[in-house]
Amino acid sequence: EREPAGPRWGMVIDLDACTGCSACVVACQVENNTPVVGRDEVRRHREMHWLRIDRYYLERPSGVAVAHQPMTCHQCGHAPCETVCPVLATTRSSDGLNQQVYSRCVGTRYCMNNCPFKVRRFNWFENRPDETFEASRLNPEVTIRSRGVVEKCTFCAHRIQDARLAAQQPGRDLPDALVQPACAQSCPARAIVFGNLADPGSEVSVASRSGRAYALLDELNLAPAVT
Repeated sequence: EREPAGPRWGMVIDLDACTGCSACVVACQVENNTPVVGRDEVRRHREMHWLRIDRYYLERPSGVAVAHQPMTCHQCGHAPCETVCPVLATTRSSDGLNQQVYSRCVGTRYCMNNCPFKVRRFNWFENRPDETFEASRLNPEVTIRSRGVVEKCTFCAHRIQDARLAAQQPGRDLPDALVQPACAQSCPARAIVFGNLADPGSEVSVASRSGRAYALLDELNLAPAVT
């Protein structure tokens, strides 16, 4: 067990509020410079978006109902992806994030095979734009990944870093209100709550301890930061 030195970033997703509109998916794709690969590559299971929405169909007497469940990297406390990486490209940060070091990754995809949530993506293509006009539409705070590496959700680590720098004063903690990933910011139903799980009074911490909260695949003892 490793206690976070500072905050422990986590997320709660209210499945009753989620309508499956995919605004979070689009916001994440734009914010993190995730490439759009097209229909043919998606048919080959080479989609690149870091956040997907699983849909479950429930047959009822009145018809078929649909339940939506957003799936992102769960930033597991006992992450199975970390133990199998031969080059330590996926590591644990001091604030509990499961980091992906793109410059170190050699694309073995062991982490993808070992992730029970299947939320990691292998970059098949070189997606660096050559033209200045094309490059101007990208987020300058996020690195453009080269082909042959595995990438995934980072809880918008660049936003966390920006907020940390803004709040960098002696003896001052980083408040939840300063940090909001793109998915939570764009959700029209406010189904996504993000914050510091180490603070027992934070909104995300209270929601994660409620009677409605549960962890996916809890029997695997992954200690996910998403409930």
